[in-house]
Parts: sequence; C-alpha cells; structure tokens
Amino acid sequence: MSADIEARLSELGLTLPDAPAPAANYVPYVLTGSTLYVSGQISMKNGELVCGKLGETMDVEAGAAAAQSCALSLLAQVRAACGGDLGKLKRVVKLTGFVNSTADFKDQPKVINGASDTMVAILGDAGRHARSAVSAAALPLGVAVEIEGIFEIA
Repeated sequence: MSADIEARLSELGLTLPDAPAPAANYVPYVLTGSTLYVSGQISMKNGELVCGKLGETMDVEAGAAAAQSCALSLLAQVRAACGGDLGKLKRVVKLTGFVNSTADFKDQPKVINGASDTMVAILGDAGRHARSAVSAAALPLGVAVEIEGIFEIA
C-alpha cells in the first residue's frame, strides 16, 4: 500500500512534507496498540505558516487549501510513526479540525473538507473517517487551521 499511496500522491500533484517538529512541550504522535494519535498539525505551505481568519481575511477556498496542508502534515507524521512505511496505515479513524474564524462564520465543515477530501483522494475508502469541525477565536501563531487525527496502524 505504501507504493500505492506514493503513486496516488504523485498523480494528485501532492508531496508530503517532512514531519513537523513539535512547537512546544508535547510529542508529535503517540502509538498505543494499533491506534496512532497525531497531535494537531497547523496550516503550512512550503515551510511557511498559512495565517488568517476565515470570514475576515480568508475565504472558504483558501481555508480548504490550508486544511489540505494540515492533512499532508498528518500523513507525514503517520509516515514517521510507521518508520517511513505508509503501507502500515490501515485507515483514518477521526479528524478534529479547528478553524480560526469570526463569530459569524458558519462554514467550518466546508473548510475542513479540504482535509477530508484529501484523505479520501489519497487513501480511498481507508481515508473515510469520523470528524468534528469547530470554530476557534484564535489558533497558535495566527494560523488559519489546525487538525489532529486518529489513525489505525497495522
């Protein structure tokens, strides 16, 4: 499956970043049994933070692109947790997405679809997952989106 995932990434014109290092006093992931918990990954593109507030300085399309970057970072952490072998990834179990948005912004689910759609595009049915998409008055470093994930590992 690892070769399949890499091929699918290539077909989609996507690449996984290096697994980001923690920015504070936490670990990037915890593997217990076959369940992998990945800490929140913030929106970044080409090593730069993607900052903004949905409903104020960003639209849904830009927010969805920020969420996609979080999905790629999540998969990078999964790859790191699996010793470089994405073939060990059985499925995405759950994503929890946080959207830096104004009080009247109502499209958090559309923003987090950027991550959900990416997981399904790359992993097929194994990318389908339970999910939460919530608003936040602010996120670390002013980023637009942060997403954490739970994965099943072989």
